Amino acid sequence: MKEVAPVPRTPQPTAAARTDRQVRAALARWSASISPASLELAWSDWAAHLAASPGKRLELMHLGLRQWQALADYAARCALPGAAPNGGCVTPRPGDRRFREPEWGRWPFNVMQQAFLMAERWWEEATHSVEGVEKHHTDVAGFVARQWLDMWSPGNQLATNPVVLKQTIEQAGTNLWRGWLNALDDLDRLAIGAPPAGTEDYAVGRNLAVTPGKVVMKNRLAELIQYSPTTDKVRPEPVLIVPAWIMKYYILDLSPHNSLIRYLVDQGHTVFCISWKNPDADDRDLGMEDYLDLGVMAALDAVGAIVPKQKVHGVGYCLGGTLLSVAAAAMARDDDHRLASATLFAAQTDFTEPGELGLFIDESQVSLLEAQMSQTGYLTAQQMAGAFQMLRSYDLLWSRMVGEYLMGTRPPMNDLMAWNADATRMPARMHSEYLRRLFLHNDLAEGRFPVQGRPVALSDITLPVFVVGTQTDHVAPWRSVYKLHYLTVADLTFVLTSGGHNAGIVSEPGHPHRSYQLLRRPEGTAYIGPDDWLKRAPMQDGSWWPAWVQWLDAHSGEPVTPPSMGNARAGYRPLADAPGHNVRET
Repeated sequence: MKEVAPVPRTPQPTAAARTDRQVRAALARWSASISPASLELAWSDWAAHLAASPGKRLELMHLGLRQWQALADYAARCALPGAAPNGGCVTPRPGDRRFREPEWGRWPFNVMQQAFLMAERWWEEATHSVEGVEKHHTDVAGFVARQWLDMWSPGNQLATNPVVLKQTIEQAGTNLWRGWLNALDDLDRLAIGAPPAGTEDYAVGRNLAVTPGKVVMKNRLAELIQYSPTTDKVRPEPVLIVPAWIMKYYILDLSPHNSLIRYLVDQGHTVFCISWKNPDADDRDLGMEDYLDLGVMAALDAVGAIVPKQKVHGVGYCLGGTLLSVAAAAMARDDDHRLASATLFAAQTDFTEPGELGLFIDESQVSLLEAQMSQTGYLTAQQMAGAFQMLRSYDLLWSRMVGEYLMGTRPPMNDLMAWNADATRMPARMHSEYLRRLFLHNDLAEGRFPVQGRPVALSDITLPVFVVGTQTDHVAPWRSVYKLHYLTVADLTFVLTSGGHNAGIVSEPGHPHRSYQLLRRPEGTAYIGPDDWLKRAPMQDGSWWPAWVQWLDAHSGEPVTPPSMGNARAGYRPLADAPGHNVRET
């Protein structure tokens, strides 16, 4: 195992800076890591420009009057004996599941849900299209309004939810008793830091991450797993998977039936995967370049020793895909030709439109997080989970609370949910660099991201590239992922698949209700915008996995005898059975 140079420590701040950080860190604990200054700036910007827009205020007043008139008319018709008014004043948007049960069509609950939907429409109109407001502040104001409204949705209250009331009557209140027990259990688990109920049925190495393999490299930041072949012949070019450090790698090796790693192995590929360490306070000074050197480059060195004289198919997921893009650009700059291709799963390279996650990223917010991380040395899993919950508050918060605490039912745990509960931390320095260089400054897309002191450019990448975006991604919106089309002229195949950031990637053959679109942009051809791409790319049913394997095979040589597991003579002897030690760290 190669010796790794010690990571340089971050320069110590001045006494004044330490005092300021302590104050901001205390503020972060009080405000659940959300910057009050950021919210105040957004609110002030919106309110000041609305105050200076009498035409907009008059328009909102007229809209409110029309809504009240329509609601009063609808309520009067609903109150008539035997009345069954067709539809309502406002139709829920496609995908809005809050009021789909037939009980919501009965008086007085139909009036309640219509009043709520009208209020939602009014506030959406009020927080948007106000001239002069910065876009980020518009988005934040609209987001805060949605969160506040969702809190008071009639569907979230016992007395105003007809589905809950019906069940309470039918079950003589036993649903509320079960809900109370569920709430107590959740509070107990929260107090001792235990995972959610049901996760005990899933365990890494028992029924998760069970694809056979060996850990063949380990350093302070990463383990490298080589998976055992299942075919007599394999493609000569190995596959190296770079997962995001914000997640544990085994989302790509869940249960045997939906493991992408097992699928690749069974299709005749030699697969390696990085398993990142779950960092603690001692790792506070690990930065982006450490993840590049100790992760991607160290893994490439090991793969090259185990499978010599062969190029490597690089695969990156989420932030791992962003890191792989940085590595590919740096290797192209330095005439390092060890990569045969690059595949990016839900990975952004241009961060100008990062989606709803950008609501939590501005200078004030990053400064607050940095102050908090300066004390702990890392960003906690709970802080990240809280942000994602707010982005999808109905799916991840309110509907769960109604189901578990009012209806008294817990949804069955599955492997993806168990993995999602097994969250990781992020080192302070790395997370700060990632937020500032990528999100705030967009250094990678604009040719300023430094590797070994010199900037890299994505335009240097000439490898064939396979990119996957997912339709309902809240973390890496597919149109943002698509932007790689104009950052490189390389041969690029883009896939848009149904599902979200995780479920769209874990999309094994045979999974019901899956579809995708695929279109290749040959090297050097003209740019096609995302809307035109949607019109041109044919829709196909099923999983995109087989199409990706066909693409890999087309960029690979004829099958050969599988390589040995590790290479002890080169310093890469098998150290442990997969899934290794890192993935078990909590």
